[in-house]
Amino acid sequence: MARAGRVVADTLTLLAEHVRPGVTTAELDAVAEEFIVSQGGYPTFKGYRGYPAATCISPNDMVVHGIPGPYALEDGDILSVDVGVTLGGFVGDSAYTFAVGEISPETERLLDTCQAALAAGVEQCRSGHRLSDISHAIQKVTEEAGFSVVRSLVGHGVGRSMHEDPQIPNYGPAGRGPLLAEGMVFAIEPMINAGGPDVVVHDDEWSISSKDGSLSAHFEHTVAVTEEGPRILTAAPVLLR
Repeated sequence: MARAGRVVADTLTLLAEHVRPGVTTAELDAVAEEFIVSQGGYPTFKGYRGYPAATCISPNDMVVHGIPGPYALEDGDILSVDVGVTLGGFVGDSAYTFAVGEISPETERLLDTCQAALAAGVEQCRSGHRLSDISHAIQKVTEEAGFSVVRSLVGHGVGRSMHEDPQIPNYGPAGRGPLLAEGMVFAIEPMINAGGPDVVVHDDEWSISSKDGSLSAHFEHTVAVTEEGPRILTAAPVLLR
Protein backbone atom coordinates (compact mmCIF):
# COMPACT_ATOMS: atom_id res chain seq x y z
CA MET A 1 0.00 0.00 0.00
CA ALA A 2 2.93 2.32 0.64
CA ARG A 3 4.08 1.78 -2.96
CA ALA A 4 0.62 2.66 -4.28
CA GLY A 5 0.48 5.64 -1.94
CA ARG A 6 3.81 6.94 -3.20
CA VAL A 7 2.53 6.94 -6.79
CA VAL A 8 -0.59 8.82 -5.65
CA ALA A 9 1.55 11.43 -3.88
CA ASP A 10 3.86 11.78 -6.85
CA THR A 11 0.87 12.20 -9.18
CA LEU A 12 -0.52 15.07 -7.11
CA THR A 13 2.93 16.64 -6.93
CA LEU A 14 3.20 16.44 -10.71
CA LEU A 15 -0.24 17.97 -11.18
CA ALA A 16 0.78 20.89 -8.97
CA GLU A 17 3.18 21.89 -11.74
CA HIS A 18 0.33 21.98 -14.28
CA VAL A 19 -2.44 23.69 -12.29
CA ARG A 20 -2.59 27.20 -13.72
CA PRO A 21 -5.08 29.48 -15.50
CA GLY A 22 -6.06 28.26 -18.97
CA VAL A 23 -5.41 24.55 -18.38
CA THR A 24 -8.47 22.32 -18.73
CA THR A 25 -9.46 19.64 -16.26
CA ALA A 26 -9.31 17.07 -19.10
CA GLU A 27 -5.66 18.01 -19.71
CA LEU A 28 -4.86 17.50 -16.03
CA ASP A 29 -6.57 14.11 -16.07
CA ALA A 30 -4.50 13.02 -19.08
CA VAL A 31 -1.27 14.03 -17.31
CA ALA A 32 -2.28 12.05 -14.24
CA GLU A 33 -3.26 8.90 -16.14
CA GLU A 34 -0.09 8.86 -18.23
CA PHE A 35 2.07 9.19 -15.13
CA ILE A 36 0.21 6.55 -13.11
CA VAL A 37 0.55 4.01 -15.92
CA SER A 38 4.24 4.88 -16.35
CA GLN A 39 4.78 3.92 -12.71
CA GLY A 40 3.22 0.49 -13.18
CA GLY A 41 -0.07 1.44 -11.56
CA TYR A 42 -3.66 1.67 -12.68
CA PRO A 43 -5.98 4.63 -12.04
CA THR A 44 -8.40 3.06 -9.58
CA PHE A 45 -11.27 5.40 -10.37
CA LYS A 46 -11.36 4.65 -14.10
CA GLY A 47 -14.26 2.32 -14.76
CA TYR A 48 -15.28 2.20 -11.09
CA ARG A 49 -19.08 1.87 -11.24
CA GLY A 50 -18.81 3.31 -14.74
CA TYR A 51 -16.77 6.40 -13.82
CA PRO A 52 -15.17 7.60 -17.09
CA ALA A 53 -11.90 9.24 -16.02
CA ALA A 54 -8.64 8.55 -14.16
CA THR A 55 -9.16 11.29 -11.57
CA CYS A 56 -11.93 13.30 -9.98
CA ILE A 57 -11.39 17.04 -10.52
CA SER A 58 -13.81 19.41 -8.82
CA PRO A 59 -13.57 23.23 -9.17
CA ASN A 60 -14.83 25.84 -6.72
CA ASP A 61 -18.25 24.89 -5.29
CA MET A 62 -17.97 21.31 -6.53
CA VAL A 63 -17.24 19.10 -3.52
CA VAL A 64 -16.21 15.79 -5.14
CA HIS A 65 -16.51 13.49 -8.16
CA GLY A 66 -16.11 16.15 -10.82
CA ILE A 67 -15.63 14.53 -14.25
CA PRO A 68 -12.66 16.07 -16.11
CA GLY A 69 -13.66 17.90 -19.27
CA PRO A 70 -13.41 21.22 -21.13
CA TYR A 71 -13.53 23.50 -18.09
CA ALA A 72 -10.50 25.84 -18.25
CA LEU A 73 -9.07 27.02 -14.95
CA GLU A 74 -9.31 30.70 -14.09
CA ASP A 75 -7.24 32.85 -11.76
CA GLY A 76 -8.79 32.73 -8.30
CA ASP A 77 -10.31 29.24 -8.70
CA ILE A 78 -9.75 26.44 -6.26
CA LEU A 79 -9.52 22.91 -7.60
CA SER A 80 -9.95 19.67 -5.65
CA VAL A 81 -8.15 16.74 -7.28
CA ASP A 82 -8.77 13.19 -6.02
CA VAL A 83 -6.38 10.44 -7.16
CA GLY A 84 -6.57 6.69 -6.63
CA VAL A 85 -3.90 4.20 -7.71
CA THR A 86 -3.98 0.42 -7.69
CA LEU A 87 -0.53 -1.17 -7.58
CA GLY A 88 0.39 -4.70 -6.60
CA GLY A 89 -3.21 -5.46 -5.69
CA PHE A 90 -3.54 -2.59 -3.20
CA VAL A 91 -5.04 0.89 -3.38
CA GLY A 92 -3.76 4.31 -2.38
CA ASP A 93 -6.18 7.26 -2.27
CA SER A 94 -5.53 10.95 -1.68
CA ALA A 95 -6.94 14.37 -2.53
CA TYR A 96 -5.62 17.92 -2.52
CA THR A 97 -7.31 21.26 -3.13
CA PHE A 98 -5.12 23.56 -5.20
CA ALA A 99 -5.24 27.34 -5.42
CA VAL A 100 -5.23 28.55 -9.02
CA GLY A 101 -3.25 31.78 -9.16
CA GLU A 102 -4.19 34.31 -6.48
CA ILE A 103 -7.06 33.47 -4.13
CA SER A 104 -8.73 35.60 -1.46
CA PRO A 105 -7.64 35.44 2.20
CA GLU A 106 -10.97 33.85 3.18
CA THR A 107 -10.58 31.16 0.52
CA GLU A 108 -7.04 30.55 1.75
CA ARG A 109 -8.46 30.14 5.26
CA LEU A 110 -10.95 27.56 3.98
CA LEU A 111 -8.13 25.48 2.48
CA ASP A 112 -5.94 25.84 5.56
CA THR A 113 -8.82 24.78 7.80
CA CYS A 114 -9.59 21.70 5.71
CA GLN A 115 -5.96 20.64 5.80
CA ALA A 116 -5.85 21.21 9.57
CA ALA A 117 -9.00 19.12 9.94
CA LEU A 118 -7.31 16.32 7.99
CA ALA A 119 -4.26 16.51 10.25
CA ALA A 120 -6.50 16.35 13.33
CA GLY A 121 -8.25 13.26 11.98
CA VAL A 122 -4.98 11.58 11.09
CA GLU A 123 -3.66 12.19 14.61
CA GLN A 124 -6.50 10.05 16.01
CA CYS A 125 -5.45 7.00 13.95
CA ARG A 126 -3.87 5.27 16.90
CA SER A 127 -4.29 1.81 18.38
CA GLY A 128 -6.83 1.93 21.22
CA HIS A 129 -8.67 5.00 19.98
CA ARG A 130 -12.26 4.74 18.79
CA LEU A 131 -13.30 5.22 15.17
CA SER A 132 -15.47 8.24 15.97
CA ASP A 133 -12.47 10.01 17.53
CA ILE A 134 -11.40 10.67 13.91
CA SER A 135 -14.83 12.05 13.03
CA HIS A 136 -15.04 14.28 16.08
CA ALA A 137 -11.56 15.76 15.58
CA ILE A 138 -12.40 16.74 11.99
CA GLN A 139 -15.72 18.31 12.96
CA LYS A 140 -14.20 20.27 15.85
CA VAL A 141 -11.49 21.93 13.74
CA THR A 142 -13.91 22.70 10.90
CA GLU A 143 -16.74 24.19 12.91
CA GLU A 144 -14.51 26.17 15.26
CA ALA A 145 -13.26 27.97 12.15
CA GLY A 146 -16.83 28.79 11.10
CA PHE A 147 -17.09 26.33 8.21
CA SER A 148 -19.41 23.34 7.76
CA VAL A 149 -18.80 19.63 7.36
CA VAL A 150 -20.48 17.86 4.44
CA ARG A 151 -22.44 15.18 6.27
CA SER A 152 -23.66 13.05 3.38
CA LEU A 153 -20.14 12.04 2.28
CA VAL A 154 -17.66 9.99 4.29
CA GLY A 155 -14.15 8.63 4.55
CA HIS A 156 -13.67 4.86 4.50
CA GLY A 157 -11.46 1.87 4.94
CA VAL A 158 -9.12 1.11 2.06
CA GLY A 159 -6.99 -1.87 1.10
CA ARG A 160 -7.43 -4.28 -1.79
CA SER A 161 -10.53 -2.31 -2.75
CA MET A 162 -11.02 1.44 -2.84
CA HIS A 163 -14.06 1.51 -0.57
CA GLU A 164 -13.98 -0.90 2.35
CA ASP A 165 -15.63 -0.90 5.77
CA PRO A 166 -15.87 1.04 7.93
CA GLN A 167 -17.41 4.28 6.77
CA ILE A 168 -15.92 7.29 8.56
CA PRO A 169 -18.20 10.33 8.86
CA ASN A 170 -16.50 13.69 9.29
CA TYR A 171 -18.66 14.60 12.28
CA GLY A 172 -19.98 13.06 15.49
CA PRO A 173 -19.18 12.57 19.18
CA ALA A 174 -15.87 11.07 20.26
CA GLY A 175 -15.45 7.70 21.94
CA ARG A 176 -17.81 5.62 19.82
CA GLY A 177 -17.45 2.84 17.26
CA PRO A 178 -14.88 0.04 17.01
CA LEU A 179 -11.48 0.22 18.61
CA LEU A 180 -8.64 0.99 16.21
CA ALA A 181 -5.87 -1.60 15.95
CA GLU A 182 -2.51 -1.92 14.24
CA GLY A 183 -2.80 -2.85 10.58
CA MET A 184 -6.02 -0.98 9.92
CA VAL A 185 -5.83 1.48 6.99
CA PHE A 186 -8.23 4.35 6.38
CA ALA A 187 -8.88 7.02 3.78
CA ILE A 188 -9.39 10.10 5.96
CA GLU A 189 -11.04 12.85 3.91
CA PRO A 190 -12.68 15.96 5.31
CA MET A 191 -14.94 17.70 2.80
CA ILE A 192 -15.93 21.13 4.08
CA ASN A 193 -17.97 24.04 2.74
CA ALA A 194 -17.61 27.76 3.28
CA GLY A 195 -21.40 27.95 3.57
CA GLY A 196 -23.92 25.31 4.59
CA PRO A 197 -23.35 21.54 4.66
CA ASP A 198 -25.98 20.51 2.11
CA VAL A 199 -25.03 19.26 -1.35
CA VAL A 200 -26.67 18.52 -4.71
CA VAL A 201 -25.87 15.86 -7.31
CA HIS A 202 -25.51 17.03 -10.92
CA ASP A 203 -27.29 15.49 -13.91
CA ASP A 204 -24.17 13.43 -14.75
CA GLU A 205 -24.99 11.47 -11.55
CA TRP A 206 -21.38 11.87 -10.33
CA SER A 207 -20.51 15.50 -9.67
CA ILE A 208 -21.58 16.81 -6.27
CA SER A 209 -21.64 20.53 -5.39
CA SER A 210 -22.55 22.62 -2.37
CA LYS A 211 -26.27 23.38 -2.46
CA ASP A 212 -25.80 27.07 -1.71
CA GLY A 213 -22.99 27.54 -4.24
CA SER A 214 -20.36 28.19 -1.57
CA LEU A 215 -16.76 27.13 -2.09
CA SER A 216 -15.75 23.65 -0.99
CA ALA A 217 -12.41 22.09 -0.02
CA HIS A 218 -11.33 18.44 0.07
CA PHE A 219 -8.11 16.99 1.45
CA GLU A 220 -7.46 13.27 1.90
CA HIS A 221 -4.74 10.85 2.95
CA THR A 222 -4.45 7.07 3.17
CA VAL A 223 -3.35 6.40 6.76
CA ALA A 224 -2.19 3.19 8.46
CA VAL A 225 -2.50 2.51 12.18
CA THR A 226 0.93 1.29 13.30
CA GLU A 227 2.76 0.57 16.56
CA GLU A 228 4.55 3.91 16.17
CA GLY A 229 1.32 5.83 15.53
CA PRO A 230 -0.36 7.08 12.35
CA ARG A 231 1.60 6.45 9.15
CA ILE A 232 0.53 8.56 6.16
CA LEU A 233 1.00 6.43 3.04
CA THR A 234 0.23 9.26 0.60
CA ALA A 235 2.40 12.03 2.04
CA ALA A 236 3.66 14.62 -0.45
CA PRO A 237 5.65 17.14 1.61
CA VAL A 238 5.97 19.59 -1.28
CA LEU A 239 2.18 20.07 -1.16
CA LEU A 240 1.97 21.10 2.49
CA ARG A 241 0.36 24.53 2.68
